[in-house]
Amino acid sequence: MSTNISKLHREDLLDKIRQIRTYIASAQRDQNTGNLLQYLDELVKDVKGKKYGLVFEQHREAIDETLETHVPVLTEQPDLFIDNGGQMNFLIEGDNLASLQLLEKTHKGKIDVIYIDPPYNTGKKDDFTYDDKSIDENDTYIHSKWLSFIQTRLISARKLLSKRGVMAISIGYQEINDLMLLCNEIFDSRQVTNVTVQTSGGKPNGGFTLMHEYLVFITPKDFTPKAMTFTGGNSRSPFEGLTLSTFYKTNRPNQTYPIFIDRKTKHIVGVGKTLAERVKDGSYIGELADFNYDFDEAPEGTAALWPISNKGAECVWRLIPERLLSDWEKGYIKVSVNKSKNNPNEYSLQYLPEGVIQKIESGELLIIGKEDNMPTLLLGENKTEGNEIPTIWTEKEFHTVKGTTALKEIFKTNVFSYPKPLEFIIEIIKATTAKQCTILDFFAGSGTTGQAVMELNLQDGGKRRFILCTNNENNICRDVTYERLKTVITGKRKDGSEYSEKYPASLKYYKVEFVPITDKVYYEYADELLQHVRELVELENGINFTGNSEIAIVLTDDEMAQFVDTHSRDAARHVSTKTLYRGHNVLLSAEQEAFIAAHGIRVNIIPDYYYNEMTK
Repeated sequence: MSTNISKLHREDLLDKIRQIRTYIASAQRDQNTGNLLQYLDELVKDVKGKKYGLVFEQHREAIDETLETHVPVLTEQPDLFIDNGGQMNFLIEGDNLASLQLLEKTHKGKIDVIYIDPPYNTGKKDDFTYDDKSIDENDTYIHSKWLSFIQTRLISARKLLSKRGVMAISIGYQEINDLMLLCNEIFDSRQVTNVTVQTSGGKPNGGFTLMHEYLVFITPKDFTPKAMTFTGGNSRSPFEGLTLSTFYKTNRPNQTYPIFIDRKTKHIVGVGKTLAERVKDGSYIGELADFNYDFDEAPEGTAALWPISNKGAECVWRLIPERLLSDWEKGYIKVSVNKSKNNPNEYSLQYLPEGVIQKIESGELLIIGKEDNMPTLLLGENKTEGNEIPTIWTEKEFHTVKGTTALKEIFKTNVFSYPKPLEFIIEIIKATTAKQCTILDFFAGSGTTGQAVMELNLQDGGKRRFILCTNNENNICRDVTYERLKTVITGKRKDGSEYSEKYPASLKYYKVEFVPITDKVYYEYADELLQHVRELVELENGINFTGNSEIAIVLTDDEMAQFVDTHSRDAARHVSTKTLYRGHNVLLSAEQEAFIAAHGIRVNIIPDYYYNEMTK
């Protein structure tokens, strides 16, 4: 049964206040005791008072109790290993809070994308189970239990995300507002954005027709997504306006200067001093905001252009003078006659953004010539990448029924309620990943995320890996998640019938188990925990020791001696071993070091935090 931590804490504080009040009442009354009683009244008001912001009752789960008295470990289920080449992926069975604690050892700051589809907390039976109890709409702590549940897992997820990492969370209307507030608190240095996704043709509810769910993105503040299938592919000019209207001369005086255009040739022939230079050399001594754009500065036969938007507002240029003149020589600047009535400039300037320049340099965007009597490049067709994620998704491929139909095709029966459509997860991964990265889903459900990763790899030649975590309630991990992944990887259903082409991918199945914390000394723990280090090494490095002669692992001095002895007697084996993972406390003799060096074996030291943090 869960414990209401917030309530217990408040009751404890109030009890202490009552005890102090009783003590003061029995003491001699003076001005100090009167002040103390006043302070206690203020404390009581503060403890009982309402606060602004996301305030909820903290609850404690059974898994919290388990993690205080046990150390989680991973145990491989070798009979469930699927070997079909390609990337090594992982499925972890167990409470996802324990799984996340283990991943903090192997993947802290290393996960590129996290996608989760947690319980929506609808109040319906079996939607959200908290400590083996289904939470319904009559539970007075329905929201606080859900928030306590998700908060602990999001805090772990934050530790796993890389600096450029992205997290996406599917959620319904029941918790979208609380989730947004919670994410803004936990991920305070990142951008939190809400996307609306149409998931059905409409379901009546309380006088409204519900047609959508939500997708919460947590991204770096300078996030630039990749192209999505349903947003890009339009042809457009590669040149963009050179004025930057989001800044003013007071913000960027080094980008405030006149550009001189020869009226006969329409060439850029020079630039004037920047506002920053004028202040530095004393030619302007007034306030930056009072500086006037002087069109009469232009040398004879030229026109002076100042950074003014099409609406007539003063702003700054996107480029500093040196970059502007360099880009002009390279053909990256375009001069046109100004057609805006609100802008006093005779000409307008456009430039090529960095992304377009990269496409030119890589050969993706062809140069087909130059404008007549101008250095400006003429370029081939430029298609937009569609790399802005729209905040409303209405594609029919994202409707929930698509996920249900696809899963039924795999199992020939309904085995899971409301699985996410494959195309939906593919688009999320496509927008947020490079071709080589790691994707985590710790509410894996039916395993859609795993299939989406493999499908996208097949489409674009990527080398993405996935880690899926789920409990085994009603045998979901073994009978649904695993069987789905096995079917799509092998191309055959459980009954042996053909399903589809194989995916070039492999899968290891781990189970979370627990080692009890007792009064044993550290080295006794180490011996027991050492038996589970192999799995952590495989998980962190995306490898499989079994049947792989190119990699090996030694965790004790005896294993090291055996490794050298075996390989010294078997020339074929020591030639094939290229990488050795060595326990951090395994000491090498001079003979062993010489052996490793002589055969060019690369040694990776297993981090000591595998051991040190296991007993915490």
